[in-house]
Formats: sequence, structure tokens, C-alpha cells
Amino acid sequence: MIKNTKCECGHQNRVGTVLCEACGKPLYEISNPDELLEMRYDGVARRSQRSNPNFIDKIWNFFSSVKVAIYLITSTLIGAIFGTIFEQESNFVNFDPSTFYKEKYGAIGDIYYKLGLSHTYESWWFVLLLVMIGASLVICSLDRVLPLYKALSKQKIHKHMQFLTRQKIVYQGPIHEDGAQWVLQAAAVLKKKRYRVHVEHDALLAEKQRFSRWGPYVIHIGLIVFLLAVLFRGLPGLHLDKHYWFPEGEITKIPDTKMYMKNEKFTVEYYTEDEMSEEFRSTGKIVPKLFETQVTLYECTADCDDPSREPQLTEVKQHAIRVNDPLNYKGLKAYQFDFDLTPKLRSVQPMLVDKVTGEQYGKFKLEMTNPERNFDVGPYTLELKNKFMDFSLNEQGQPISKSKDPNAPAFLFVIKGPDLPEEGSQYIYFPKQIDKERFQQDSINEKLGGLQNKLVLDVIGMEDVDFIQSSSYLNIRIDRAMPYVWTGLGIVMLGLIMGFYWQHRRIWLRIDGGVLTLGGHTTKNWFGMRREVASLLKVMGIDVEEKSLDNGGNRS
Repeated sequence: MIKNTKCECGHQNRVGTVLCEACGKPLYEISNPDELLEMRYDGVARRSQRSNPNFIDKIWNFFSSVKVAIYLITSTLIGAIFGTIFEQESNFVNFDPSTFYKEKYGAIGDIYYKLGLSHTYESWWFVLLLVMIGASLVICSLDRVLPLYKALSKQKIHKHMQFLTRQKIVYQGPIHEDGAQWVLQAAAVLKKKRYRVHVEHDALLAEKQRFSRWGPYVIHIGLIVFLLAVLFRGLPGLHLDKHYWFPEGEITKIPDTKMYMKNEKFTVEYYTEDEMSEEFRSTGKIVPKLFETQVTLYECTADCDDPSREPQLTEVKQHAIRVNDPLNYKGLKAYQFDFDLTPKLRSVQPMLVDKVTGEQYGKFKLEMTNPERNFDVGPYTLELKNKFMDFSLNEQGQPISKSKDPNAPAFLFVIKGPDLPEEGSQYIYFPKQIDKERFQQDSINEKLGGLQNKLVLDVIGMEDVDFIQSSSYLNIRIDRAMPYVWTGLGIVMLGLIMGFYWQHRRIWLRIDGGVLTLGGHTTKNWFGMRREVASLLKVMGIDVEEKSLDNGGNRS
């Protein structure tokens, strides 16, 4: 690394600095003395250029590398692409991902699920990549913006001759006036061109639109705000985008919130044959014209997290949710997503019966979704040990629930009482008759043993069965981080405008023994800069062709 630290002008420069921070003289020899100067940071050293980096410096150098940033962004994009191959788990209402991907896509789908790609955007490695990109943005910015700020805020007016003659735009030629007076006249011309001018005897520095140099770093700030907002969306209460089942006539808690929603009534209207087009009429399908869910939104004000007490709810809003007309309350939005008119069990009141004597000991109310744990029926006690809302058996023959909907509910009780073992006897109960036959309830109970077919749970009449006539599937969305996402994108747009539509232009000149030396630099649009310098010289009485201002051409 470059280790020159002291310039001939006497200024002490930091290790790694390429150009003298005072006069701009190159601090090291190069093979071609006419080579243009590297003006990206005005030659000021960056921390990542230390010659003997320690452990912290090595970490700093890793994240300050633009190449590393490109690798991180590319890896994140590839990961995001993998997340779009198959559907993400969050796109479904109720399903078992462990079997869905294998059944639909075969072995590839099973591998996709086992690799965790079915929830790519919530996975630890994807979040880690976003964190590393954020760290890279911060360190890249600090590594460059601090040296650049120091260089631009402490610019010297009188520059070394090599600094001027190795700019991309250069002019050298004689003048026939007093040097100091000529500089003052040139300053007046440049001020009319909206330059900020600084004069020191027979030397001048003029610059404009310096703020455009901060455009890339403003973009970085916007991206950092954007990434933080995206990461914070994973925190509880800041982001929710899931589909939930709201049975008609019930108050349902919205998970991860203190809000409850009651499906007061669901209605659906269908197109008549006269209203449908010929294309739809030929399919023979019934097409819904309008479906809406009348809901009441409640907010829990007390006993929200105490399972032993009923939560105290306060009504906050009523709304008829339709497609594209969601309920909206303090950032919580509920969209109509789908509906199901299939009747589902809400509750049953089974009777405990002695099969031998026919004696009935009494009935109890068994809720499908939130049942009580213990029941007293005559001389017997029933303890609910487990429930399966959608009963099935896995490959190992173990009972599982395929979904949270009560499609095939089953309840495992431990019954204690007269003529039964002290520890009680297990009994599985299927409320639906079709499920009793399909899963062979009696055979299962015989294998469980203990009751010796003495007791049985059975519904006596249909008046003991309560059905949910319809269900609404609502998409619940909460995104309190979204304003910060838009703020970050707005800052990015501001940085892009700063960098694209303006350019930092600087003109240095000095007069030595009646000879004018002028150097010009801009971040882009060199044709415009060259035209502006030529216009300045023409006003000052020096007629010069624009092309001759290019370094390497005729300078006089």
C-alpha cells in the first residue's frame, strides 16, 4: 500500500492517501506522468485501504467490498427465485405442508419442502442475507462518505500544477492582464453561472451542485431504511398476512392480536342464466355474483391473555366485507377471500349410555373448536385428553389432524367411575356417524380396552346437534411497517434524482508569471462541462476550441 505521508507543501497526510489533501499533488510516482488522476474520493485514504489490517479491519474490508455486496445481492435474488418455484405455505388457508408438496409435485416437491424453501422469505438464511446486505450498505457508505466529506469540506484553493494538468479538462495559455484582476473577473462570470467561487490572490476554486455527490449515499440510507422495515415486519404485531376461518354466528380471536371478529351473517348471490354470458352458461357452473360477510370487530380490553377468564370485549366497528371492500380499522384490514357453504359441526350433546342395561347417565355439550377439558356425567367423569379436528392416520399409523377445520372431528377421553380401572379407561368418540363407520370407532375402542363395551357416547336426536351453516375465509392483513417501506423507497428515489439530474462540477485555475493553468472536473456530462469552460474562456477573451480542452490535445 502507499505510505507517503508528507507532501512537499508541508502538509502531513494520512497513510494511504493518494493525493495531498492540501495541494492535490500525487504522493507517489507512476509510470505515465500524464495519466489522469483518480478523483473519486479526491485521493483521500479509506479505512479499507490500511496496509496492516487487524481483525476488525478485515471484517470491515469484507463488508466494504462492492464485489461482496454484489455477491450478497445475487445470492438473495437466487434465493428469492427458489421461493417462487412452488407455492409458499403462507398462500394457503388450511393444508398440511408435509404432505401437500409431495402429493402435488412428487419427489421434487417433497425435497422442496424438506429444504425449507416452502417458507423461503421467513427462513433464517434469507433473513441473514438481508442483514448482511444491510451491514454491507452501512459499512460501504461509511468507508467512502467520511473520506469524501473530509476532502470536499477542506478543499484548498491553490492547487499543485500536476493536479491541474492531470485533470480531464485542461487549458494552459498566456494572459496579458494582471493575474489577480483576471481572477476576479473570472469569478464574476462563474458566479453568474451559479458557481460558488473562492478566490485566493491569483488562484480560484469554483464549484456547483456538490450535493449531487451525496446521491449514492442517500440511496444507501433509503435502502437501509427499506431493509430495516422489511426485517421488522417479522416482529409480532407489526405484520400479519394470513387467511382465517370465521364460522357464521361465532366470535373468533384473530391470532397475534387483541382483536376479535364475529361473523354475524354470510350471504351469497349467484348470476342467473340470463345474466351470464354464453361462455359461462355453456360450462353449467354456478357463478357467484356477490358474497359478503357482515362482521363486528371487537377489541379486548381486559383478561386478554388469561385462559381461565372470559376476555372483556368492546365493539369497535361493524362492516359488510365484500371483494375489494375490506374492513379497515387502525391498520388492520380484513378482505373477503373465499367462502364455504358446507355445514360443519359447531357442537353436539352426546349421551353417556350403559350398553348392557340401557341406562342413560346424562348428556353434556361438546364444542368442536374450544371444548372444555372435564365433564361430570352421573357417577362418571370424562377428561378430554386429545382432539383431532380432521382425523387421519399418518404412515406410521399414528393419529394426526390434517387441518384445523372440523371436517372429521374426533375426541379422546379418559373415563373414570364405577366398575372401571382406577386410572380410567380411554375412549375415542367421533361425533359424525359417517366417521364412526369410516374409522371403525368400535374397533379402535376395543383395542384401547378397559370399557369392555360397557359405556358408549351417542347422540339421541338431531336437536342435540348444532351446525355452522356457512363459513367465511378472510384475509387478515396488518402492516405497520409499510409506511417505513415507502419512506425508504422515497429516500432511494430522492438519491436517484440527486445523482442522475445534477453533477458536481469544479474548476480550478492559477496564474503563474502571466500563464493561466485551468483544470476542470465533473462527475458526468463531460461535454457540458467542456462547453461551460470554453464559454468562460471566451467571455474572458480567450478563443479556444472545445475539443482542445480534452487532456492530451492541444492545451495552448
